[in-house]
Amino acid sequence: MNECCASNSDGERKFNSVAPFLLIPLAVLIYIFLEPGVDYLVYNILGMDKSSRLTAAVHFFLYDTPKVFILLTVIVFVVGIIRSYFSPEKTRKALEGKPLFIGNIMAAGLGVVTPFCSCSAIPLFIGFVESGIPLGVTFSFLIAAPMINEVALVLLFGLFGWKTALLYMTTGLLIAIVSGWVIGKLKVERFVEEWVYEIQAGNFQLEETKITFKDRISAGYTAVVEIVSKVWIYIVAGIAIGAAVHGYVPENFMASIMGKSAWWSVPLSVLIGVPLYSNAAGIIPILQALLEKGASLGTALAFMMSVIGLSLPEMIILRKVIKLPLIAIFVGVVACGIMAVGFLFNWIY
Repeated sequence: MNECCASNSDGERKFNSVAPFLLIPLAVLIYIFLEPGVDYLVYNILGMDKSSRLTAAVHFFLYDTPKVFILLTVIVFVVGIIRSYFSPEKTRKALEGKPLFIGNIMAAGLGVVTPFCSCSAIPLFIGFVESGIPLGVTFSFLIAAPMINEVALVLLFGLFGWKTALLYMTTGLLIAIVSGWVIGKLKVERFVEEWVYEIQAGNFQLEETKITFKDRISAGYTAVVEIVSKVWIYIVAGIAIGAAVHGYVPENFMASIMGKSAWWSVPLSVLIGVPLYSNAAGIIPILQALLEKGASLGTALAFMMSVIGLSLPEMIILRKVIKLPLIAIFVGVVACGIMAVGFLFNWIY
């Protein structure tokens, strides 16, 4: 019995060590044959009418679901390896002692590549404040970390191309940098809860450990398992909604309420997006369908940024360390930045 258990354990270890290296070639192979495979399934095996709205919705769902999961798996694996080089302590040390505007730029950049979400907001906020990092710099990091994440960039790249993904990353960074700088200039330290300043900075110290590249490969594999297991339901729900929009919403309907001609579409999209909660996995497939139906790029980006960058859970968590006036300032400044981006790209495109 013990020999059998030992054999199973060895087999699991061998599989776990080999599995990460099989991810990318397997994903590439599936991706190559995905579109013709879905076409054959829908039009030949299922025999669906190409002119039907139902067929358009079904094809959208069957094609986009595996496509999104493939893109997500590959990029999260690679980014998981990169993120293994970062830790809260290293991030804090990198920002410590930096002047305001340079600190905002560095903080926003670090927010893109570091593995923190709204769940990490309180310990990071406390650690940053207690280390003497300016409040505006801290907010640049807290804005960039959830808004510009690998899920958003992967899905945008896969669904819209590298130009749109680069546009999203650039404008997101600008919003994080400028919003943090504005908050820093407003001198709002009095709106931080008093108990935050009473905590010793040493409580945030984390032990740095050296890990091998094999460990980093495992970290990438673990990141895939953890992230996909958390967001798969949002992906499926988002694609399902997107498929319904793609198949059944009339061509000119979205253009009438989210098009360039409706000047109020940008502020309305931000106003609607702020109280909503979703992540990039759920919102981007919907964004794809909206754009196909006539929504303008600026309005659609503004809606997506407000949903991802001003999530209600993060604001609830931050309420434990900052007072309501600062939360209102934070939401107002970021929302203005998002609206500026929306108007800018509606004007350009």
